[in-house]
Amino acid sequence: MTVHVLFENPDWMPPIRAALARRGLACVEHFTDGGTLDLGAPPPEGVFLNRMSPSSHTRGHQDGVRFAREYIAYLESHGRRVLNGSSAFALELSKVRQHAALEAMGIRTPRTVAVVGSAGLRAAARRLTPPFITKHNQGGKGLGVKLFRDHDALDAMLDAGLWEDSPDGVNLVQAYIEPAEPFITRVEIVDGRFLYAIRSSTARGFELCPADACSVGDAFCPVGAGADQPVGPTGDTRFTLRPDITADDPLVQRYIAFCQRHGIDLAGIEFVEDRNGNRWTYDINGTTNYNASVEAAHGLDGPGAIAALCAQALAEGTAAHAARGVAARDAAAPWV
Repeated sequence: MTVHVLFENPDWMPPIRAALARRGLACVEHFTDGGTLDLGAPPPEGVFLNRMSPSSHTRGHQDGVRFAREYIAYLESHGRRVLNGSSAFALELSKVRQHAALEAMGIRTPRTVAVVGSAGLRAAARRLTPPFITKHNQGGKGLGVKLFRDHDALDAMLDAGLWEDSPDGVNLVQAYIEPAEPFITRVEIVDGRFLYAIRSSTARGFELCPADACSVGDAFCPVGAGADQPVGPTGDTRFTLRPDITADDPLVQRYIAFCQRHGIDLAGIEFVEDRNGNRWTYDINGTTNYNASVEAAHGLDGPGAIAALCAQALAEGTAAHAARGVAARDAAAPWV
């Protein structure tokens, strides 16, 4: 039995690869950027870890998302365990679906209007009182998020031909939640367990990626020189632990229940707090990444938690595989 990893960004693989190796788990890596799916051939045995990102189009790998969506459904039809399978992946690829699912669980979300294409953006924006933000339905790392203080600013951007469409053609206009302080919080959950919460500064923008390597190319990606330099007068680094957020927090408990309901094995769920103490949830990231400097400073290990989940899934899969073999043998045996 093997762990098969579906991925499209090799820069995100080293922490996962190392964590699986520490547990002695056999691993096969599948770089996924399109491909051919033979529906008449059974898939390999093992557990599949879905590391396909909705931001894949920023690396020229949108075909990988399309392929993975079909391949994961195919794997599940053959009884293969997929960590962050088709239900989780459908949510990750659509902020519209995320919003609806969060509201159905009674989790507070910002007022949002979805527009297919960009022709209706002006009218959609006028349903909201400024300030507001625009974002892509299929996004990641905060790419495509723009803040507008008035409707004229959006009109000017559209008139100048500067609008960049979401890769799936669905765009969102969302009420901007003015934070009490310039940061957002990301809650990391693996296998129904709270790992920790990380604070990400928004002092310089919205493109936030806590991974140790990514290609966002702006000040918020903690890669290279200056990644951990202080920002702002308080001396906070861009990515720091929030020890005040614990497993007993009611919102964390709601997130865990949400993940269990929607078959999400691992996630980073983000919220922002307004000046009245209200917490607004706005993003679910299934291909969650972990910041090594934060983890090293506090004895945490997100990739290790994923590897432990893979080991557990492999053990369960091995037992199920043996049971299927016994059932097939008994079915083939003559009646006595």
